[in-house]
Amino acid sequence: MRRVAEIAGAPAMPGYEALRAGAVLFDRSDRGRWRFTGPKAAETLTGLVTNDVLALQAGEGLYAAALTPKGKIIADLRIFRDGDEFLLDTGAAAPGWRAMARKYINPRVAPFSETSAETADVGVFGAGAAQLISRAIEDGGCALEQLRPYAHARVRFKRDGAEALVARAVELGEIPGFDIITPAQSAEAIRAELRSLGATAAPAEVYAVARIEAGFPEWGVDMNEDTLAQEANLDELGAISYSKGCYVGQEVVARIHFRGHVNKTLRRITFAGDRVPPRGTELVDASGKTVGDTRSAAVSPRSGGVGIAMVRREIEAGAELSARWESVEATIMVI
Repeated sequence: MRRVAEIAGAPAMPGYEALRAGAVLFDRSDRGRWRFTGPKAAETLTGLVTNDVLALQAGEGLYAAALTPKGKIIADLRIFRDGDEFLLDTGAAAPGWRAMARKYINPRVAPFSETSAETADVGVFGAGAAQLISRAIEDGGCALEQLRPYAHARVRFKRDGAEALVARAVELGEIPGFDIITPAQSAEAIRAELRSLGATAAPAEVYAVARIEAGFPEWGVDMNEDTLAQEANLDELGAISYSKGCYVGQEVVARIHFRGHVNKTLRRITFAGDRVPPRGTELVDASGKTVGDTRSAAVSPRSGGVGIAMVRREIEAGAELSARWESVEATIMVI
């Protein structure tokens, strides 16, 4: 997938409008997936991530992060309790999580295996996503639209009897979304069935634009191992528990929360024109002081220039900043 900052986006983007009127398919199989088993799985994961895995009941899930001892983000993660087992997935941060798991987890205590190669992830997003999936599965009255964020259900598709875990996804904000995680050999049959019912296949660029509009951060673009958890708003996104037991990086996260604050956070921005500021473009206030830099950016068919930037906390919503790159000068508005 191309870096988001490279997406200049024409006014018409195939599949984009279908997000608000129907259902759109995205191939999300490039995300890394792991399965954890055994009676110590929940305890082990809770000791490594920012959220309370021990509190999960079967069918529930959560968003979390794995941190360095200095509180910087190694990976952002989704963790689903699938019966007595746990399915964990992440995006571009997969190498960092893989290294952390190998370093800290004793497989004899909490057996785990990476399942990225033998599984696939069919993303279905849009106003009609829940209804469309329900038409494709047996006993379609499982009320997918009522699933809470990261909650999931085990289903069987009518075509070829393909089995899958369907999880509620939240990365596109108000646009409903689901990830269908299934054995790799079943993925094409599931896609074919969903297309036959009216789903539209769309490229990753459409997903990226909708994600930026929603302000949901992506690891490797908006945040990385130089970013503190609260700088990426992971607390506001429900990825941090301040009441659970110890985990790697907890001391820094707790100190920021209870005794201080971060000096900068990710913020949504808008800009005019069809020139997209490259990642890292400096944002300057009226006095000439650098107060931030751009991260994700794109031109949306619906919203125009949109982006996510790391901005100093004292910059108020509605503030106008200046950006300059190559031969372009642009006004950036902070939301």
